[in-house]
Amino acid sequence: MRSSVFVCLSVSMLLSPVRALGQHREPPTTSQTSPVGQWMTLDDATGKATSVVSIWEENDKLYGRIEKLIDTDPKDPDPRCDRCEVELKSKPLIGLRILWDLRKDGDGWSGGRILDPDNGKVYWCTIAMEHEGRKLRVRGFIGFSLLGRTQYWLRQE
Repeated sequence: MRSSVFVCLSVSMLLSPVRALGQHREPPTTSQTSPVGQWMTLDDATGKATSVVSIWEENDKLYGRIEKLIDTDPKDPDPRCDRCEVELKSKPLIGLRILWDLRKDGDGWSGGRILDPDNGKVYWCTIAMEHEGRKLRVRGFIGFSLLGRTQYWLRQE
C-alpha cells in the first residue's frame, strides 16, 4: 500500500511540470519587452519623481528626451542645462535629448550615452527592463560599468 501511494505521488509530481509546459502562455507584450514609451525618473536621494522621459526607437537605436519636469522651481519656470558642454549649453531641459545610440544587446540595450543634466556630464549607458516592463534599470558609467550609478525609472501608463 505504501509503495503504491509513493508511486502515485511520484508520477503525479513528474507529470505536473509536463502539464504546465503544455499550457498556453501569452507572449510578452511590447510594453514588457521594449523601453519605448514614457518613463518617470526618480531622484536618487529622495526617491521623488523629477521628470518624465520619452524613449523612442529610430534606425534600431534608442533615444530619449525630457518631456516634462515635475515640481520645478517657480522662480525658474524654464530651467536650462547650464552645466552642459558647448553644444547643449543653456538649452531648455524640456525637450533636451538625454539618451542616444543605445543598441539591443541580449535582454538589454547598451553602447549608448546618457546626459546627466544636473552636472552636464555625458556617460556610457546601459538599460534593461525589469518587473515585467514596469521598471527600467538605467546605468550610467565612465569606462567600466563598475564605476557608475544606477537609477530606476517607472513606466507611465
